Amino acid sequence: MSRTAGLLVFLCCVSCLATAQSILVLDKVSLQPIENVMIYTQATNNYVNTNIQGIADISLFNDSPKILISHPAYQLQTISYQELAEAKFRVLITEKIYNLDEIVISASKFEEKKSDLLGQVQVLKAREIAFMNSQTSAEVLQNSGNILVQKSQQGGGSPIIRGFEANKVLLVVDGVRMNNAIYRGGHLQNVITLDNAMLDRIEVIFGPGSVVYGSDALGGVMHFVTKSPSLKIDSATNAVSGNAFIRYATAAREKTAHADVNIGFKKWAFLSAITASDFDDLRQGTIRRHGYEDWGKRTFKVKTIDGQDQTLPLKDVNIQSPSGYTQLDLMQKVVYRPKEFISHQLNIQYSTSSDIPRYDRLTLLDDRSNPRFAEWYYGPQKRLFGSYQLELKATKGLYNKARFVAAYQNIEESRMDRRFENPVKNHRIENLDIYTLNIDLNRNIASHEIRYGLEATDNQVKSRAFAYHQQRGEYSSLDTRYPDGGSFMRTLAAYLTHTWEISPKVIFSEGIRYTGVNLVAKFNNKEFFSFLMDEVNQQYGALNGNIGLLFKTKGWRLSSVASSGFRAPNIDDLSKVFESVPGQVIVPNPGIKPEYTYNGEVGIGKEIAGKIQVAATGYYTWYTNAITTQPTTFNGSSTLLYDGQVSRVTRNVNAGQAFIYGGNVSISAQLNAHFSLQSTLNYTHGRIRTDSTNYPLDHIPPLFGKTSISFTSKQFRAEFYSLYNGWKHLKDYNIVGEDNLAYATPEGTPAWYTLNMRTGYQFNQKLQLQAALENILDYNYRVFASGISAPSRNLILTLRINL
Repeated sequence: MSRTAGLLVFLCCVSCLATAQSILVLDKVSLQPIENVMIYTQATNNYVNTNIQGIADISLFNDSPKILISHPAYQLQTISYQELAEAKFRVLITEKIYNLDEIVISASKFEEKKSDLLGQVQVLKAREIAFMNSQTSAEVLQNSGNILVQKSQQGGGSPIIRGFEANKVLLVVDGVRMNNAIYRGGHLQNVITLDNAMLDRIEVIFGPGSVVYGSDALGGVMHFVTKSPSLKIDSATNAVSGNAFIRYATAAREKTAHADVNIGFKKWAFLSAITASDFDDLRQGTIRRHGYEDWGKRTFKVKTIDGQDQTLPLKDVNIQSPSGYTQLDLMQKVVYRPKEFISHQLNIQYSTSSDIPRYDRLTLLDDRSNPRFAEWYYGPQKRLFGSYQLELKATKGLYNKARFVAAYQNIEESRMDRRFENPVKNHRIENLDIYTLNIDLNRNIASHEIRYGLEATDNQVKSRAFAYHQQRGEYSSLDTRYPDGGSFMRTLAAYLTHTWEISPKVIFSEGIRYTGVNLVAKFNNKEFFSFLMDEVNQQYGALNGNIGLLFKTKGWRLSSVASSGFRAPNIDDLSKVFESVPGQVIVPNPGIKPEYTYNGEVGIGKEIAGKIQVAATGYYTWYTNAITTQPTTFNGSSTLLYDGQVSRVTRNVNAGQAFIYGGNVSISAQLNAHFSLQSTLNYTHGRIRTDSTNYPLDHIPPLFGKTSISFTSKQFRAEFYSLYNGWKHLKDYNIVGEDNLAYATPEGTPAWYTLNMRTGYQFNQKLQLQAALENILDYNYRVFASGISAPSRNLILTLRINL
């Protein structure tokens, strides 16, 4: 090529670059760049997509009178090239309030459009979680409007889904089940060990999820997906990025600080995070319902002075003391992607807390109107989680996508209690080592999608206990909560699901799973339980499945699903021998079997004019083999001598049958460019079948829901919302179950509602200020089955920095 020709080529390139024009697409509220925005015109077949920095070259559309800017999660925007030029080629687009094209991974463990799912699913994304600005992940779930959260203390939160709670609802973090061998049937607070500041999304599957996830998924599955490291895609991508915030809230004088940093290279990426929180004693609302002016008032607390327990009056009866605690959460993730079709990820999480006072127990009085306990608290709740994940992609063979996850969890839980005016404090400590292996594969064949996999788990439980005389400084033996000789629970399962897209309008799905369970508990020390056998050994299998059909046409969505769920009895179901009360001893039952649910569900939804989404779901659940406690015999006798007194012998058996039915209705509406409306309402009814009459099933929430009106403008977002609960009357309580009537009024739990507002202003791409006011009217209320009152009027201030 001659020098003249080369010069001409160079000048042409310079000319092209000079005339090239880039567009920057940002979120209207957060001012953050949006990736994979499609920019096109209807007059041509040309289109471009924005990169990770929200930038795209739109030279193809010079002088176009109508350019469309489209993203599945955002409202479609139409603009002319001239208007773009006047805006200096910077476009702000608004997120949709609902998104049927949203990708959900939890329902099948692989990516699916939400509109293709047969059952009810709710997704809470990172942006929404951040805007909620909640104290813990338990409060995030409560604010969803579709999950009720019970609390026995401030440092807790036990989610209820469709009338199931605790070990009958499955918690999953990054594809690994959290439920373990000592998850009890009462109320659990393990969900607070998940740092909501590092959640990418929470996906809630309502109804049995045992085909894909196995045991415990009777009421539903809550999958917590944490944020992942980001690779450096191109030269425009920042190698180092991060986020930080500080938050203060008045109801518990909360002080929280968070920071995370991402370091990305072409093949390697590192994400580190830390969150530290300090909560003082929680203040409850001051405005009480007529007739319940004294409900929840805290008039005293116990203090030990010169070795003597004394009750001291409290000046402020609305301060729930003691209830404060601190928490620390750490996370480290490493991603290595040597090629496009292979990815390795190391995931380490650690959560710990201070001692957490069991507030409800500390409010109990004995027959002499003295406090029943001087001390009752949970020791530091520690959760160590580590996993290695391998993801593979292929175009042929046994799979298109494959995911292998090997995980280890170490859990430490402890309980300490001391009776009032008793110098002996009881200490019970549990340690678990949990090993998990998940193999999940996906294969597409024409209009069929096949997913299959294996799961293996191993729970090792160690329990120890001792009593300590605080005045003498002496230690003594104490009965352990779980078998002192150690125990383990192992499962091995295989599943297969199939989805057939018969046509764009009709989708058919079915699945099956078999799980084998082996449980062994060893009793070594017979000092406290001389009547026990040396070992309990259980082996059984469980088979369950689902089948469903989805029909979509002209904005309508109709679905029907039939499914089963199961829960394998765990170590806790056997351990109640260690919780004997005077006059009653519960002995192990080696023949106990899994609990089952059989669920039928129908759903209907309608999208109207692309701006309104209305949906309703109804379900009926038959609950069989329910584990209940009933009188029995031991060595042919209905009583035995225990701890110096004759006690009645009882045993956990599969005797109960129950039913639950209910439904959910919701509406999402984009009222105009700035205002939107969302509302949801949930109803649940549950009864235990008996020979004479049906008796209330415990854990059944009252009517509850949430309604909100949102406003969005450039760099600003506000939401005014109300959470509400109906009455839980005495006739609907299970007196002998876990409904905690002792912490309610004599008539049950009164209906309540709160008015709340939260706002966020984005000064620029790096700085945001959030302000919220919860329980504006300062009402005093308790969520059903809770032993601690909800927060008072609560001002929350948060400053966020995007590095």
